[in-house]
Amino acid sequence: MTTTIDKAGRVVIPAAVREKAGLVPGVVLQVSMDDTGIRLERVAEGPRLVKVGKRLVARPRAAGAVPVDVAALIEEERNRWP
Repeated sequence: MTTTIDKAGRVVIPAAVREKAGLVPGVVLQVSMDDTGIRLERVAEGPRLVKVGKRLVARPRAAGAVPVDVAALIEEERNRWP
């Protein structure tokens, strides 16, 4: 999948990628660069503590957080290469 940079320096993230990553308008992204390329990472606030009964439980602050199936991601990456 490819995309281009427009004259204003903006990059469009394809809809399929945005949907899979749970990126919606207003989501904050961290941009970093290393030897292998440019990386966009979603900035997520730390969890909030909620009292449930006598216990404190950590709950995510991000609304609409998308669960990640790590096993499926690994399998998808393995299948990309012959």
